[in-house]
Amino acid sequence: MKNLSGITLSLLLACSASVCAAKTDASPTCEARSLDFSQPAVGWAHQPLSKLKRDTVYSLVQEDGRTVLRGVADRSASLYVALIKPAISVPESIEWRWKTDALVPDADNRDKDREDASLRVLVGFDGDKSTLPKEEQKRFQRAKSLTGRDGPYATLMYIWSDHVPVNTVIPSAHTSQVKMLVVASGPKGLGNWQRVKRNLAADYQRAFGASPGRMLGVAVMTDTDNTGANATGEYSDIRFDCSGS
Repeated sequence: MKNLSGITLSLLLACSASVCAAKTDASPTCEARSLDFSQPAVGWAHQPLSKLKRDTVYSLVQEDGRTVLRGVADRSASLYVALIKPAISVPESIEWRWKTDALVPDADNRDKDREDASLRVLVGFDGDKSTLPKEEQKRFQRAKSLTGRDGPYATLMYIWSDHVPVNTVIPSAHTSQVKMLVVASGPKGLGNWQRVKRNLAADYQRAFGASPGRMLGVAVMTDTDNTGANATGEYSDIRFDCSGS
């Protein structure tokens, strides 16, 4: 995924005014919630990254009685996003199922010129941007001036890597406010549904060295804009829980 800079930051789980409320607003109590793709009320929507990029094609399909989101990338990159309105306290855990038949050939998320993935799940968090270095603040300001939207303070991106070890944190080459966390690696499990469950607060602490702010939204992305390859990723059963069960 190329150019994770100002304009892209503003689109990674882009916030509306009702979502990015003032920091003095009380966060609603967290409740277990399903973000099933079959529920219109969840508000899943396609989100392009740039007019200069080809869009990944997302479609809803039925598989074994479940509604599955299928992303097909052909030298492309774009998101499928569900905003959380209003923003909530960080849940105990997030879980999902995902599947791909193949990882992106030659992709390496440690290299900005090869940063692609068949499967990504992203979570956006609120925070005080005034505490960031001046250069990061300028990136957010440039993004807002171009798009009219505020980006999340931080984005945690879960990925399935070709060869980087599980639990490795990969910083974005473009901004300190996007971190990738490897939760699956290598070919084991390809072609079959894999269930992933993660402790959000612990993962955020590991990636950013701090406690997370409110949760703004969730997105998925299948992208091949850097390598120019083709990839298909499938996603289902995204939910979060506040009990730790």
